[in-house]
Amino acid sequence: MGLELYLDLISQPCRAVYIFAKKNGIPFELRTVELLKGQHHSDAFAQVNPLKKVPALKDGDFTLAESAWVLAAKSSKADPSWLHGANAWRPPWERTSFRRHMQLS
Repeated sequence: MGLELYLDLISQPCRAVYIFAKKNGIPFELRTVELLKGQHHSDAFAQVNPLKKVPALKDGDFTLAESAWVLAAKSSKADPSWLHGANAWRPPWERTSFRRHMQLS
């Protein structure tokens, strides 16, 4: 069994995960959880995510239930080098260490 995504596209975080997976060609099986019908409160879904929130990602025995971590896990499957650009998002004063400033002076 491959990657399973538990989503309801009415939810913005779910749409972000869905669009990311489609855009990057990550194969997954969509498991729709209808929030308006309360399916996320069912005992069956609680076995996937005890927090009873979507989105949730299941890959075999491994489950992720936080949208930011779901995106991170999916992006590492699409391109494992995605973390190398994280330095660009730091403020300029955090990019270099204090020790390096001391050596340049």
